[in-house]
Amino acid sequence: MTMKLSLGPIQYFWERQRVLDFYQQAADSAADIIYLGEVICSKRRLVKLDDWLAIGKELRQSGKEVVLSSLTLLEAASEMSSLKKICANNEFMVEANDISAVHLLSSAGKDFVTGPSFNIYNARSLQLLAAKGLKRWVLPVELGLDTLKDLQELRPQGVETEVFAFGRLPLAYSARCYTARSHNLPKDDCQFKCIDYPDGRLLETQEQQEFLVLNGIQTQSALTHEVLQQVPELITLGVDILRISPQFNDTIQVLEIFNNSLLNNELNDLYDNLLEIIPLGACNGYLVEQAGMDHGPRQTA
Repeated sequence: MTMKLSLGPIQYFWERQRVLDFYQQAADSAADIIYLGEVICSKRRLVKLDDWLAIGKELRQSGKEVVLSSLTLLEAASEMSSLKKICANNEFMVEANDISAVHLLSSAGKDFVTGPSFNIYNARSLQLLAAKGLKRWVLPVELGLDTLKDLQELRPQGVETEVFAFGRLPLAYSARCYTARSHNLPKDDCQFKCIDYPDGRLLETQEQQEFLVLNGIQTQSALTHEVLQQVPELITLGVDILRISPQFNDTIQVLEIFNNSLLNNELNDLYDNLLEIIPLGACNGYLVEQAGMDHGPRQTA
């Protein structure tokens, strides 16, 4: 089995031209699979569904597998209407980030992917979703290697496993927009403040420790999760895909580093290169069965 690399959906609010330029670069990148779409806030409309479909068709011509990602937290009828349009598309598979998307896709007899926000914690959930049309699942970011091993042993035939391999961890979603709140603005009059923070707004503790990142309704880790040193173990566990979540700078370089790790290049050198382009430092605690903010090799008894 050859492990693949995926490029997750952009979690931040970027200028339209920046998005278009980013995917032009991604067309020539090491990514095998590219996820497209708005997953955080329906008010971010600089790139619309027709645009995502057009970008997807261009990426497909470049040999990429394209998946449309759905919104993670639905709160309004208009968002449900948009979700129905995404699920009704006949061009690309859909990543369901909410049970509503699973219902729509399953009812239409369409295969689907579940994203990292979808709570799959046991084999029974995997088997139930596989019967509904699940073809790929992303391990929830709070789960570790021990749980992954158990789930891999009981994984339904024909279902791929993807692991969130790089990026700030998506920790929580709320009906409130914390980026707007941080500017003393209500959510309905947010003035699109997210666009001022292309990698999210950093939140520090009173002791000036970099703690969390505010990204609209999403809360992320301040540290960047990375699993480069665990790639050999993930291969052994039969993981099919490693997901790279875009950051504002150096994402294509991150993809290249992970691609080189799959080519059995020197991990220590690649790891040093990766740390140089991580904004505030790295973590991988959840995956290696430690505290989430920790970083290090897996501890074994």
